[in-house]
Amino acid sequence: MNQQQSTIWNSTGGNTWVAAQALLDHMFQPIEDLLMQAIPPATQSLLDVGCGTGSTTLAAARRLGADRRCTGIDISGPMITAARDRAAQAQSSATFIQADAQRHAFEPASFDAIISRFGVMFFDDPAAAFSALRRATRDGGTLRCIVWRAPEDNPFMTAAERSASALLPQLPARVPDEPGQFGFANRERVRTMLEQSGWRDIDIAPLDVACSFPEPDLLHYMTHMGPVGRLLQTAGESTRQQVAAVARAAFEPYVHGDQVRYTAALWDIRAGAR
Repeated sequence: MNQQQSTIWNSTGGNTWVAAQALLDHMFQPIEDLLMQAIPPATQSLLDVGCGTGSTTLAAARRLGADRRCTGIDISGPMITAARDRAAQAQSSATFIQADAQRHAFEPASFDAIISRFGVMFFDDPAAAFSALRRATRDGGTLRCIVWRAPEDNPFMTAAERSASALLPQLPARVPDEPGQFGFANRERVRTMLEQSGWRDIDIAPLDVACSFPEPDLLHYMTHMGPVGRLLQTAGESTRQQVAAVARAAFEPYVHGDQVRYTAALWDIRAGAR
């Protein structure tokens, strides 16, 4: 993972996700459920890549049982600390590693299944990362990752930056294929990368998932998450208020009573190790 991503996730980015843990877990619960349903019942050892604050790893441990090994890995110190705290509170058997999955020295053929919910798009060398994950997977093992499709397919996810661009001229432009939220938008690029990394039986299918969260959480979401939220951390109060006003108007089409609702446009990536 490149230094820029490491810096983000070990400072404001990681701390922001920890603070918004309950909101994000609620919003992405339907996606977590899809991942859990696809875990092969015979799985003895599972790796959750880019596990964040641990929700999916903990869910996998609940699904598989205490006699199975579920491990989450993430580069973010704040998020791994939160994940370990959650595991302790839940008396879960899940364990967590703070490391870059692209470079971590996994024991060869040590996992039956690898999963990820929005955790694999940040590698600076994705082919190397998935080669390392393939070596860590036993023959017959499985890979299941869910990632974002293109920005234009996800207007909810880009509403804040589109509405605030005039007020925040320093907003970074989205660059196709660069590490980040939409880094895996190009399906054929991802397919080629997986093939070159040694994965087989590759299937990358579009997946549309209805997501929601309580409307009172919208102000926090649009002023703290993503590139707009990072810039507002150091912005003046006047700028913060202006951005909040224009962003709230941009999100109005997604507000339905006391709920915010949108469709997440995703790729459902599946592959096998053989």
